[in-house]
Amino acid sequence: MAKIQQTFVCQSCGAVYNRWRGRCEACNGWNTIVEEVAGGGPQSGPAATRPARARGRVFPLEGLTGEAKEAPRVASGIAELDRVTGGGFVRGSVILLGGDPGIGKSTLLMQASAAMAATGERVAYISGEEAVGQVRLRAERLGLARHPVELAAETNVEDIVETLSQGRPPALAIIDSIQTMWTETVESAPGTVTQVRSSAQALIRFAKTTGTAVILVGHVTKDGQIAGPRVVEHMVDAVASFEGDQGHHFRILRAVKNRFGPTDEIGVFEMTDGGLAEVPNPSALFLAARDHAAPGTAVFAGMEGTRPLLVEIQALVAPSALGMPRRAVVGWDPNRLSMVLAVLEAHGGIRLGTHDVYLNVAGGLRITEPAADLAVAAALVSSLSGAVLPHESVYFGEIGLSGAIRPVAQATARLKEAQKLGFSKALTPQGRGEAGERAFPTEALRHIADLVSGIAAGAPRRTGSERGRGRYAEED
Repeated sequence: MAKIQQTFVCQSCGAVYNRWRGRCEACNGWNTIVEEVAGGGPQSGPAATRPARARGRVFPLEGLTGEAKEAPRVASGIAELDRVTGGGFVRGSVILLGGDPGIGKSTLLMQASAAMAATGERVAYISGEEAVGQVRLRAERLGLARHPVELAAETNVEDIVETLSQGRPPALAIIDSIQTMWTETVESAPGTVTQVRSSAQALIRFAKTTGTAVILVGHVTKDGQIAGPRVVEHMVDAVASFEGDQGHHFRILRAVKNRFGPTDEIGVFEMTDGGLAEVPNPSALFLAARDHAAPGTAVFAGMEGTRPLLVEIQALVAPSALGMPRRAVVGWDPNRLSMVLAVLEAHGGIRLGTHDVYLNVAGGLRITEPAADLAVAAALVSSLSGAVLPHESVYFGEIGLSGAIRPVAQATARLKEAQKLGFSKALTPQGRGEAGERAFPTEALRHIADLVSGIAAGAPRRTGSERGRGRYAEED
């Protein structure tokens, strides 16, 4: 007789318990633990009656030297998508794509599937959330209804694998979404941790045996993380995140994990009436509505993978009537902002303890690299002093806790992008000076005090009632 094994699995993080609990100790989630029943193996008997363990086979071991072939790829027909994947979809790879609801995941995948199908490749789009008629309506709005994409609305994994195995294997199969799939090998409801893990494993096995590139669409949680067990992210070959703000028409496709390419590349898209349009020069688009005469704005020359990107940093520093001033950040790390504020207080002579600070990265882009410290500090000092920063200047550099401005990587690429967009000066950390840096006018800064004094020199003089906003104002 088969022994029935009862386990309790957290639906948020996948932690397994032997009894029900109200709170998951792994993720601290309440009422997320659900009972799941699975059939176990035969019940163990006495040691003398247990079957002997089968011996494994011996396989040859190889060295590190040898012929290494590049993984065969299939171009998607969308240059920005190919940039993120490393040059196209690798045959037999599995990609997990996550993003907020309504951000444009299905639109992007529909355009990619239509572009690949137009080249003669077999492409299958399996929808588990929408009916066939709904997907057809989207294709008609995008003008892609005539492309030979094979479409179906199905959620049973066994039926999907058997159908796609008929005839020529597809070059691309899209599963939208993995949370709606279920397999008969697991006695759980669709969307549970066990079903998501088992369904993903079956689809990965199909991709590896047939050479079909499979894209799994995943839901996201309130924190923006891909829902379901984290083990699925380890099982797939690549994880991509489709980001964007509903209030902006920019969309960012970011590679989080990629076994066949870079993990820090981004693709920039613009949401239009005809679908997602590629943005070959995102720097010009992010700076299109820039106000040159407003204090508190600085242009940051950043890097996203191998792509230089110029973006506007906006800061607003205002006197606060609260006992604890407010710190609000959009598009940057709040902890990083706290560090920059502390350095300005300790080593720059800037008094911000009685001011509210608001920081925003224009265009809905999220910046993660520490090279933005210098641009953020410049925007903060500019807003506090009322001095307008030179509109032809860009900023980049990392700020240490001692107030020193540290060099960052790929300075030449940043300066070339700034020069291409018409900027004529860059405020950078003091370094060795590469060839690209010597060809572009730069002002080397060693300490945060150098930045503060330079901005304070151009600040308007204040009256006696306005002198409490910073130490440099008292020195005027």
